[in-house]
Amino acid sequence: MAAAGYDYEDGLQSSVDGGIPYDPSFVPDPVKSFVVHLYRHIREKNVYEIHQMYETSFHTLSDRMFKDTPWPSVEAVAQYVDNDHVFCLLYREMWYRHLYARLSPTLKQRIDSWDNYCSLFQIRNNLFSVSFTTEASVVLHGVVNMQLPNQWLWDMVDEFVYQFQSFCQYRAKMKNKTEQEIALLRQHDQAWNVYGVLNFLQALMEKSSIIQILEQEKEGLEQFTATDGYDYSGGSNVLKVLGYFSMVGLLRVHCLLGDYQTGLKCLLPIDISQQGVYTSVIGSHITTIYHYGFANLMLRRYVEAIREFNKILLYIYKTKQYHQKSPQYEQILKKNEQMYALLTICLSLCPQVKLVDETVNSQLREKYGEKMLRMQRYDDESFALYDELFSYACPKFITPSAPSYEEPLVNYNQDAYRLQLKLFLYEVKQQQQLSVVRTFLKVYSTISLEKLATYMEVDESTLRTILMTYKHKTHSVGADGKTISNADIDFYIDDDLIRVVESKTPKQYGDYFLRQIVKLEAVIGDMDRIKLE
Repeated sequence: MAAAGYDYEDGLQSSVDGGIPYDPSFVPDPVKSFVVHLYRHIREKNVYEIHQMYETSFHTLSDRMFKDTPWPSVEAVAQYVDNDHVFCLLYREMWYRHLYARLSPTLKQRIDSWDNYCSLFQIRNNLFSVSFTTEASVVLHGVVNMQLPNQWLWDMVDEFVYQFQSFCQYRAKMKNKTEQEIALLRQHDQAWNVYGVLNFLQALMEKSSIIQILEQEKEGLEQFTATDGYDYSGGSNVLKVLGYFSMVGLLRVHCLLGDYQTGLKCLLPIDISQQGVYTSVIGSHITTIYHYGFANLMLRRYVEAIREFNKILLYIYKTKQYHQKSPQYEQILKKNEQMYALLTICLSLCPQVKLVDETVNSQLREKYGEKMLRMQRYDDESFALYDELFSYACPKFITPSAPSYEEPLVNYNQDAYRLQLKLFLYEVKQQQQLSVVRTFLKVYSTISLEKLATYMEVDESTLRTILMTYKHKTHSVGADGKTISNADIDFYIDDDLIRVVESKTPKQYGDYFLRQIVKLEAVIGDMDRIKLE
């Protein structure tokens, strides 16, 4: 997962807790051993050992030796890995990721990190050198000869998008920038350019042929998902898996920009109703569903958002104990809480509680039960609650354009967020009268327009407008272009008579009995442990 922080200020700590100055050229013995063994395992394509070193050893060393300082510089460790160009790029990518997570990168370091990604993926000339014997072989134009763990490949894409987001937020805080910083921003105006970021992700997706691979898999001609993207015939997984995760990266970038329709289109090749490579990494799984659900929420596809939030929240509830020692654990918990907030919004706007599992519903009532009741009133207090939950759970929207340096320098880092909040609350306000309509439709199976107009204290013409609005707001256009309904109660007008159609889903008893069996087994286990005197 990307670093947990959000806003960074300039300045890099230059000393460890003991007061010893940080020396980038000093390489402790444990670090020598780490880079030597990691280099060897990458050359030998030993994915299991690479994963263990990347996921465990790197974080252990970071906690023990580099809690408040960067790792040794790449120039210092290069001699221990035969000065291998590609390994040094990979090491530097990890170096910057550690810097973002533990410290506050300077503007120069942010720009240098962009340059490292350009070297790693060669965005500028569509080259990606990956050979451990020569820089001539390429990923985007040739054969890749190494395998890396999915976790590492996901982290590359995830961190790339995160650093882009962080840079846009940093650049938007212009008020206190020094003249040197402004000069550096002007000089490196292409660093973290939105078109460069999008082109990088798009190029990886296209050059990997991942869309064609996923299509062939449906016909039984490929084994991509079954092998979690790994190639057990001696080939490489790097380009294919990077291309796959780039689709999730594109969804995330477009959500940050507020372009939800395009974001969902980028994810279309992945069938999120099924297990896939995106579920093989917990960070990828959560990021995919979080942004997918949020985009559907903003496009009024509430049923789809509720369905996917329910599934991922149930999954996290069942599996989070297995990730307690994971470096991503705090992020898992944070996204879990944010998705409960988004689910609360969805259910308040579209009361489809029957789509939510009993376990998730129980957690939801515990966290937001009182607020959900208050949100149904559509008064000033309820709008404040919608504002609060949206602000807490939404992505950190960005303004990707550079500032105008000729005009007075002001902070505009909150502009994109305020715009999305305004659009969201406008949508909520439009649905204010719809809750009243829904209340009456719940009571009657048939009711005349005249009678309903009297109850609502409006004339028939206004009522027809309200009913058309209800139809519009409870229907949306799906990804396939078809109109889909979000309403649990629908109606049609026959002459001057409203006929109500309430959708009923068959009750699922299986889950209930399974939960009771588990509870009974727990009780029996507790009884067995009690020693009778």
